[in-house]
Amino acid sequence: MNEDVPSWKIEEVNELTKILESSPVIGVVNIEGIPARQMQQMRAKLREVAKIRSSKNTFIEKAIERAEENRENLEELEDFVEGQIALVMTDLNPFKLFNRMEKTKTKAPASGGETAPEDVKVEEGETPFKPGPIVGDLQNVGIPASIKSGKVMINKTKTVVKEGETISPQLATMLRRLEINPITVGLDLKSVYEEGIIYDREDLDIDPSEFIEDLKDSAASAFALSVGISYPTRENITTLVSKSSSDAMSLAFNADIINEETIKPILSQVSSNMMALASKLDSEALDEELGEKLGLDKEEEDEEQEDEEQEDEKQEDEEQVDEEQEEAQENEEDE
Repeated sequence: MNEDVPSWKIEEVNELTKILESSPVIGVVNIEGIPARQMQQMRAKLREVAKIRSSKNTFIEKAIERAEENRENLEELEDFVEGQIALVMTDLNPFKLFNRMEKTKTKAPASGGETAPEDVKVEEGETPFKPGPIVGDLQNVGIPASIKSGKVMINKTKTVVKEGETISPQLATMLRRLEINPITVGLDLKSVYEEGIIYDREDLDIDPSEFIEDLKDSAASAFALSVGISYPTRENITTLVSKSSSDAMSLAFNADIINEETIKPILSQVSSNMMALASKLDSEALDEELGEKLGLDKEEEDEEQEDEEQEDEKQEDEEQVDEEQEEAQENEEDE
């Protein structure tokens, strides 16, 4: 640095450079709008897992330029050094750091002039106010208020300021009186550097449960693919061996290759085919043993056949008697 640069500035940049070179995980956080007292409380909450270091943006940028010689892609962190920011140093992985930072955030009242981080609604219902000028004050900022049964009421739910719009001082006053705190105050993690990778807020802002389910689905798909293409790994080797054994058994069975493993199922299949064919043949063509296997009893079959023949003879006799009676009746009529 130039000799005219104050020593304290040189020391500050040197200190920041050491921090950037030695910290496993480095974050850039937005600290704009955080009151000093709350900032101290947040530092205290994070003291065991992270250190927060504030400095001028120009010093931080200079330190990044010096430290990037030893840390791959660290220069990309400069893109997030704007506005009122601080550095966070930690051993936590970026996702855990993000979750811890989000837990520092709390709702705070608006003072006027802030940008609404989300839609601000005033809900329908009773208020704690007594009838008086407050009704006109509420109406003046667009809140539909009236007096009913001696109470100040909000007539219907209304969005009084949309996300991204500026909260006016007058509206901020009414929101405070209604105990509506529209401002989110806390450490807003903008980006994190770890092992040459820069994670921005969108990368880190994930639902842990949904992320775990996605991992499970991906793991299941990868497992199915590796088994499908027979790519052996420690996780699928048991399944692959079992599948290969089953495939080999099926191939040998269908090709009538006889060995110790296939002899029983092949004989069983042959026996089943034989029985199916035998069941379609006349029982006279079957020997006694095969008939028994099919559940046939020759004697019972003969008896059934004899009964059928006797029944047929009986029916023929009855028909002959009927014919003789009809013939006799016709002769009588002729006489």
